[in-house]
Amino acid sequence: MPLKDVKVTISLSRPAGLIGFGKPLIIGPKTGGQAYKNYSDLTALVADGFAVGSEVYKAAAAVMGQGDNRPQVFAVAAYDSGSTSDALDVLTANYSKDWYFLISTSTVKAEVIELSNYVEGQGRKLFVTRTSNLTDLVDLKATGNELTFVMYHSDPDEVAKYPDAAWVGRVGSRTVGTVTWKGHRLVGILPDDLDAAGLQDVHDNGGNAYVTKAGTPVTSEGQVLTGEYIDVIMGNHWVAANIEEQVQALFNSGEKISYTNGGISQIESVVRTVLGIAYRQEIIAEDADGIPLYSTDFPSRAETTTIDRAERILRNAKFKYELAGAIHAAEITGTVSA
Repeated sequence: MPLKDVKVTISLSRPAGLIGFGKPLIIGPKTGGQAYKNYSDLTALVADGFAVGSEVYKAAAAVMGQGDNRPQVFAVAAYDSGSTSDALDVLTANYSKDWYFLISTSTVKAEVIELSNYVEGQGRKLFVTRTSNLTDLVDLKATGNELTFVMYHSDPDEVAKYPDAAWVGRVGSRTVGTVTWKGHRLVGILPDDLDAAGLQDVHDNGGNAYVTKAGTPVTSEGQVLTGEYIDVIMGNHWVAANIEEQVQALFNSGEKISYTNGGISQIESVVRTVLGIAYRQEIIAEDADGIPLYSTDFPSRAETTTIDRAERILRNAKFKYELAGAIHAAEITGTVSA
Protein backbone atom coordinates (compact mmCIF):
# COMPACT_ATOMS: atom_id res chain seq x y z
CA MET A 1 0.00 0.00 0.00
CA PRO A 2 1.20 3.63 -0.53
CA LEU A 3 3.18 5.23 2.28
CA LYS A 4 1.13 7.71 4.31
CA ASP A 5 0.93 9.38 7.70
CA VAL A 6 -2.86 9.61 7.82
CA LYS A 7 -5.33 6.84 8.56
CA VAL A 8 -9.07 7.37 8.25
CA THR A 9 -11.52 4.79 9.54
CA ILE A 10 -15.26 4.98 8.85
CA SER A 11 -17.79 2.91 10.73
CA LEU A 12 -21.14 2.77 8.95
CA SER A 13 -23.69 3.34 11.67
CA ARG A 14 -27.31 2.65 10.87
CA PRO A 15 -30.44 1.57 12.75
CA ALA A 16 -30.83 -2.19 13.22
CA GLY A 17 -30.79 -3.13 9.98
CA LEU A 18 -11.04 14.69 -5.36
CA ILE A 19 -9.51 11.06 -5.78
CA GLY A 20 -10.78 9.35 -8.94
CA PHE A 21 -12.82 6.19 -8.48
CA GLY A 22 -13.80 5.34 -12.02
CA LYS A 23 -10.81 3.35 -13.25
CA PRO A 24 -11.21 -0.41 -13.77
CA LEU A 25 -8.42 -2.99 -13.72
CA ILE A 26 -9.03 -5.99 -16.00
CA ILE A 27 -7.15 -9.18 -15.11
CA GLY A 28 -7.03 -12.15 -17.46
CA PRO A 29 -4.74 -14.57 -19.31
CA LYS A 30 -2.19 -13.86 -22.03
CA THR A 31 0.70 -15.89 -23.39
CA GLY A 32 3.78 -14.49 -21.67
CA GLY A 33 1.71 -12.36 -19.30
CA GLN A 34 1.38 -8.58 -19.27
CA ALA A 35 2.63 -6.06 -16.72
CA TYR A 36 0.15 -3.51 -15.38
CA LYS A 37 -0.53 -0.93 -18.09
CA ASN A 38 -3.02 1.86 -18.73
CA TYR A 39 -5.01 2.09 -21.96
CA SER A 40 -7.30 4.76 -23.37
CA ASP A 41 -8.58 2.75 -26.34
CA LEU A 42 -8.92 -0.77 -27.70
CA THR A 43 -6.48 -0.25 -30.58
CA ALA A 44 -3.53 -0.04 -28.21
CA LEU A 45 -4.77 -3.13 -26.40
CA VAL A 46 -4.78 -5.14 -29.63
CA ALA A 47 -1.31 -3.82 -30.48
CA ASP A 48 -0.08 -5.31 -27.21
CA GLY A 49 -1.24 -8.78 -28.20
CA PHE A 50 -4.79 -8.94 -26.81
CA ALA A 51 -6.56 -10.16 -29.92
CA VAL A 52 -10.07 -9.10 -30.82
CA GLY A 53 -12.29 -11.76 -29.28
CA SER A 54 -9.90 -12.57 -26.44
CA GLU A 55 -11.45 -12.45 -22.98
CA VAL A 56 -9.50 -9.38 -21.91
CA TYR A 57 -10.49 -7.62 -25.12
CA LYS A 58 -14.17 -8.47 -24.63
CA ALA A 59 -14.11 -7.12 -21.07
CA ALA A 60 -12.41 -3.92 -22.19
CA ALA A 61 -14.82 -3.52 -25.10
CA ALA A 62 -17.77 -3.82 -22.72
CA VAL A 63 -16.27 -1.12 -20.49
CA MET A 64 -15.47 1.26 -23.34
CA GLY A 65 -18.68 0.68 -25.28
CA GLN A 66 -20.94 2.58 -22.90
CA GLY A 67 -20.97 5.97 -24.58
CA ASP A 68 -19.96 9.27 -23.02
CA ASN A 69 -19.96 7.89 -19.48
CA ARG A 70 -17.15 5.40 -20.13
CA PRO A 71 -13.89 5.94 -18.26
CA GLN A 72 -11.08 7.81 -19.99
CA VAL A 73 -8.58 5.14 -18.94
CA PHE A 74 -8.67 1.48 -18.00
CA ALA A 75 -5.84 -0.73 -16.79
CA VAL A 76 -4.91 -4.29 -17.77
CA ALA A 77 -2.60 -6.81 -16.12
CA ALA A 78 -2.37 -10.40 -17.34
CA TYR A 79 -0.98 -13.65 -16.00
CA ASP A 80 0.91 -16.03 -18.27
CA SER A 81 -1.61 -18.55 -19.54
CA GLY A 82 1.21 -21.05 -19.99
CA SER A 83 2.41 -20.95 -16.39
CA THR A 84 1.09 -21.65 -12.90
CA SER A 85 0.40 -17.96 -12.18
CA ASP A 86 -3.21 -16.85 -11.90
CA ALA A 87 -5.45 -13.84 -11.36
CA LEU A 88 -4.84 -13.75 -7.61
CA ASP A 89 -1.07 -13.51 -8.18
CA VAL A 90 -1.60 -10.57 -10.50
CA LEU A 91 -4.05 -8.90 -8.14
CA THR A 92 -1.68 -9.26 -5.18
CA ALA A 93 1.20 -7.74 -7.15
CA ASN A 94 -0.87 -4.79 -8.41
CA TYR A 95 -3.30 -3.99 -5.62
CA SER A 96 -1.57 -0.74 -4.67
CA LYS A 97 -1.71 0.62 -8.23
CA ASP A 98 -4.11 3.40 -9.24
CA TRP A 99 -7.41 1.63 -9.95
CA TYR A 100 -10.72 1.10 -8.14
CA PHE A 101 -12.87 -1.58 -9.87
CA LEU A 102 -11.50 -5.09 -10.33
CA ILE A 103 -12.86 -7.04 -13.32
CA SER A 104 -11.70 -10.63 -13.84
CA THR A 105 -12.18 -12.68 -16.99
CA SER A 106 -12.69 -15.78 -14.84
CA THR A 107 -16.11 -16.89 -13.61
CA VAL A 108 -14.83 -20.07 -11.92
CA LYS A 109 -16.40 -19.92 -8.48
CA ALA A 110 -13.30 -20.86 -6.48
CA GLU A 111 -11.22 -18.24 -8.29
CA VAL A 112 -13.90 -15.58 -7.93
CA ILE A 113 -14.17 -16.22 -4.20
CA GLU A 114 -10.38 -15.97 -3.85
CA LEU A 115 -10.39 -12.57 -5.55
CA SER A 116 -13.39 -11.41 -3.53
CA ASN A 117 -11.76 -12.43 -0.26
CA TYR A 118 -8.51 -10.66 -1.14
CA VAL A 119 -10.24 -7.38 -2.06
CA GLU A 120 -12.29 -7.61 1.14
CA GLY A 121 -9.16 -8.08 3.24
CA GLN A 122 -7.41 -5.09 1.71
CA GLY A 123 -10.33 -2.62 1.65
CA ARG A 124 -11.01 0.59 -0.29
CA LYS A 125 -11.61 -1.02 -3.69
CA LEU A 126 -14.44 -2.98 -5.29
CA PHE A 127 -14.64 -6.28 -7.17
CA VAL A 128 -17.38 -6.81 -9.73
CA THR A 129 -18.17 -10.19 -11.26
CA ARG A 130 -20.91 -11.99 -13.16
CA THR A 131 -22.66 -15.36 -13.17
CA SER A 132 -25.50 -17.30 -14.73
CA ASN A 133 -25.47 -19.82 -11.88
CA LEU A 134 -27.74 -18.97 -8.96
CA THR A 135 -25.97 -21.52 -6.74
CA ASP A 136 -22.68 -19.70 -7.33
CA LEU A 137 -24.39 -16.46 -6.34
CA VAL A 138 -25.64 -18.05 -3.12
CA ASP A 139 -22.10 -19.24 -2.31
CA LEU A 140 -20.67 -15.81 -3.03
CA LYS A 141 -23.18 -14.19 -0.71
CA ALA A 142 -22.16 -16.67 2.00
CA THR A 143 -18.70 -15.05 2.10
CA GLY A 144 -20.29 -11.99 3.71
CA ASN A 145 -18.01 -9.79 1.62
CA GLU A 146 -19.14 -6.18 1.37
CA LEU A 147 -16.70 -5.07 -1.35
CA THR A 148 -17.99 -7.40 -4.09
CA PHE A 149 -21.03 -6.94 -6.30
CA VAL A 150 -22.41 -9.38 -8.83
CA MET A 151 -24.35 -9.08 -12.07
CA TYR A 152 -26.57 -12.16 -12.52
CA HIS A 153 -27.99 -13.12 -15.92
CA SER A 154 -29.76 -16.42 -16.53
CA ASP A 155 -28.42 -16.59 -20.11
CA PRO A 156 -24.75 -17.74 -20.22
CA ASP A 157 -24.37 -16.12 -23.66
CA GLU A 158 -25.14 -12.72 -22.14
CA VAL A 159 -22.80 -13.38 -19.21
CA ALA A 160 -20.08 -14.02 -21.81
CA LYS A 161 -20.59 -10.42 -23.03
CA TYR A 162 -19.37 -9.06 -19.65
CA PRO A 163 -22.43 -7.26 -18.27
CA ASP A 164 -20.42 -6.54 -15.11
CA ALA A 165 -17.76 -4.70 -17.11
CA ALA A 166 -20.46 -2.86 -19.07
CA TRP A 167 -22.03 -1.73 -15.79
CA VAL A 168 -18.72 -0.34 -14.57
CA GLY A 169 -18.23 1.39 -17.90
CA ARG A 170 -21.67 2.93 -17.70
CA VAL A 171 -21.65 4.13 -14.08
CA GLY A 172 -18.22 3.77 -12.49
CA SER A 173 -16.60 6.97 -13.74
CA ARG A 174 -19.51 9.23 -12.76
CA THR A 175 -18.81 11.65 -9.90
CA VAL A 176 -19.09 9.72 -6.64
CA GLY A 177 -22.30 10.57 -4.80
CA THR A 178 -24.19 11.95 -7.79
CA VAL A 179 -25.38 8.60 -9.13
CA THR A 180 -26.94 5.37 -7.94
CA TRP A 181 -26.19 2.11 -9.75
CA LYS A 182 -29.84 1.25 -10.32
CA GLY A 183 -31.71 2.13 -13.51
CA HIS A 184 -28.98 2.20 -16.17
CA ARG A 185 -29.11 0.91 -19.72
CA LEU A 186 -26.14 -1.22 -20.82
CA VAL A 187 -24.99 -1.06 -24.43
CA GLY A 188 -24.45 -4.50 -25.98
CA ILE A 189 -26.31 -6.50 -23.29
CA LEU A 190 -29.78 -8.00 -23.72
CA PRO A 191 -32.10 -7.87 -20.68
CA ASP A 192 -32.84 -11.00 -18.68
CA ASP A 193 -36.34 -12.46 -18.90
CA LEU A 194 -36.84 -12.76 -15.14
CA ASP A 195 -40.27 -12.54 -13.55
CA ALA A 196 -40.84 -10.70 -10.27
CA ALA A 197 -40.17 -13.80 -8.16
CA GLY A 198 -36.99 -14.60 -10.06
CA LEU A 199 -35.70 -11.05 -9.69
CA GLN A 200 -36.47 -11.07 -5.97
CA ASP A 201 -34.54 -14.33 -5.64
CA VAL A 202 -31.50 -12.68 -7.23
CA HIS A 203 -31.77 -9.69 -4.89
CA ASP A 204 -32.28 -11.86 -1.81
CA ASN A 205 -29.03 -13.64 -2.64
CA GLY A 206 -27.01 -10.44 -2.94
CA GLY A 207 -27.07 -10.13 -6.73
CA ASN A 208 -28.17 -7.64 -9.35
CA ALA A 209 -29.83 -8.15 -12.72
CA TYR A 210 -30.49 -6.43 -16.03
CA VAL A 211 -34.22 -6.49 -16.68
CA THR A 212 -36.94 -4.63 -18.56
CA LYS A 213 -39.01 -2.14 -16.58
CA ALA A 214 -41.71 0.00 -18.22
CA GLY A 215 -40.41 -1.14 -21.59
CA THR A 216 -36.79 -0.13 -20.95
CA PRO A 217 -33.87 -2.45 -20.10
CA VAL A 218 -32.24 -1.23 -16.87
CA THR A 219 -29.93 -2.45 -14.14
CA SER A 220 -31.60 -3.50 -10.92
CA GLU A 221 -30.95 -2.75 -7.29
CA GLY A 222 -27.27 -1.73 -7.27
CA GLN A 223 -26.20 -3.66 -4.19
CA VAL A 224 -23.12 -5.46 -2.95
CA LEU A 225 -23.29 -9.02 -1.63
CA THR A 226 -24.31 -7.91 1.87
CA GLY A 227 -27.26 -5.90 0.56
CA GLU A 228 -25.64 -2.50 1.14
CA TYR A 229 -25.78 -0.15 -1.83
CA ILE A 230 -22.77 0.29 -4.10
CA ASP A 231 -23.05 4.08 -3.99
CA VAL A 232 -22.96 4.03 -0.17
CA ILE A 233 -19.74 1.99 -0.18
CA MET A 234 -18.20 4.27 -2.80
CA GLY A 235 -19.25 7.40 -0.92
CA ASN A 236 -17.60 6.21 2.28
CA HIS A 237 -14.47 5.18 0.37
CA TRP A 238 -14.38 8.59 -1.32
CA VAL A 239 -14.62 10.49 1.96
CA ALA A 240 -11.96 8.42 3.71
CA ALA A 241 -9.54 8.47 0.78
CA ASN A 242 -9.89 12.20 0.15
CA ILE A 243 -9.44 13.11 3.81
CA GLU A 244 -6.28 11.00 3.88
CA GLU A 245 -5.08 12.58 0.64
CA GLN A 246 -5.74 16.17 1.67
CA VAL A 247 -4.38 15.87 5.22
CA GLN A 248 -1.29 14.14 3.82
CA ALA A 249 -0.92 17.04 1.37
CA LEU A 250 -1.00 19.42 4.34
CA PHE A 251 1.79 17.44 6.01
CA ASN A 252 3.74 17.40 2.74
CA SER A 253 3.49 21.17 2.28
CA GLY A 254 6.81 21.77 4.02
CA GLU A 255 5.18 23.98 6.60
CA LYS A 256 5.26 23.04 10.27
CA ILE A 257 1.91 22.00 11.71
CA SER A 258 2.42 22.95 15.33
CA TYR A 259 0.99 20.78 18.10
CA THR A 260 -1.17 23.70 19.22
CA ASN A 261 -4.85 24.49 19.01
CA GLY A 262 -4.05 26.38 15.83
CA GLY A 263 -2.26 23.42 14.26
CA ILE A 264 -5.06 21.05 15.20
CA SER A 265 -7.54 23.49 13.67
CA GLN A 266 -5.60 23.42 10.41
CA ILE A 267 -6.14 19.67 10.15
CA GLU A 268 -9.77 19.96 11.17
CA SER A 269 -10.32 22.61 8.51
CA VAL A 270 -9.02 20.27 5.80
CA VAL A 271 -11.40 17.54 7.00
CA ARG A 272 -14.34 19.93 6.96
CA THR A 273 -13.44 21.05 3.44
CA VAL A 274 -13.60 17.47 2.18
CA LEU A 275 -16.90 16.89 3.98
CA GLY A 276 -18.24 20.06 2.34
CA ILE A 277 -17.35 18.69 -1.09
CA ALA A 278 -18.96 15.36 -0.17
CA TYR A 279 -22.15 17.25 0.70
CA ARG A 280 -22.12 19.06 -2.65
CA GLN A 281 -21.65 15.69 -4.39
CA GLU A 282 -24.77 14.41 -2.57
CA ILE A 283 -22.91 11.87 -0.45
CA ILE A 284 -24.01 13.71 2.71
CA ALA A 285 -27.60 14.63 3.55
CA GLU A 286 -29.02 17.94 4.73
CA ASP A 287 -31.62 18.83 7.34
CA ALA A 288 -34.98 20.54 6.81
CA ASP A 289 -33.25 23.92 6.69
CA GLY A 290 -30.74 22.84 4.08
CA ILE A 291 -27.87 22.55 6.58
CA PRO A 292 -25.38 19.76 5.76
CA LEU A 293 -25.56 16.90 8.26
CA TYR A 294 -21.90 16.50 9.12
CA SER A 295 -19.75 17.50 12.06
CA THR A 296 -16.19 17.23 13.36
CA ASP A 297 -14.94 16.68 16.90
CA PHE A 298 -11.21 17.32 17.26
CA PRO A 299 -9.47 17.49 20.65
CA SER A 300 -7.80 20.65 21.89
CA ARG A 301 -4.12 20.48 22.81
CA ALA A 302 -5.11 20.32 26.49
CA GLU A 303 -7.16 17.20 25.75
CA THR A 304 -4.21 15.32 24.22
CA THR A 305 -1.70 13.26 26.19
CA THR A 306 1.94 13.96 26.89
CA ILE A 307 2.86 10.72 25.12
CA ASP A 308 0.92 11.62 21.97
CA ARG A 309 2.54 15.07 21.87
CA ALA A 310 5.98 13.52 22.32
CA GLU A 311 5.28 11.05 19.50
CA ARG A 312 3.74 13.85 17.39
CA ILE A 313 0.51 11.92 16.78
CA LEU A 314 -2.93 13.49 16.92
CA ARG A 315 -5.47 10.95 18.18
CA ASN A 316 -9.21 10.99 18.87
CA ALA A 317 -9.96 13.30 15.94
CA LYS A 318 -13.45 12.41 14.76
CA PHE A 319 -16.04 13.28 12.15
CA LYS A 320 -19.50 11.99 11.34
CA TYR A 321 -22.10 12.49 8.68
CA GLU A 322 -25.52 11.30 7.63
CA LEU A 323 -25.83 9.58 4.28
CA ALA A 324 -27.95 11.22 1.62
CA GLY A 325 -28.84 7.86 0.05
CA ALA A 326 -31.18 7.67 -2.95
CA ILE A 327 -34.80 6.88 -3.78
CA HIS A 328 -35.12 3.55 -5.62
CA ALA A 329 -38.88 3.10 -5.48
CA ALA A 330 -42.02 5.06 -4.71
CA GLU A 331 -45.52 4.36 -3.43
CA ILE A 332 -47.95 7.03 -4.60
CA THR A 333 -51.62 7.17 -3.70
CA GLY A 334 -54.09 9.22 -5.68
CA THR A 335 -57.71 10.20 -5.11
CA VAL A 336 -60.18 10.61 -7.95
CA SER A 337 -63.35 12.67 -7.52
CA ALA A 338 -66.43 12.40 -9.73
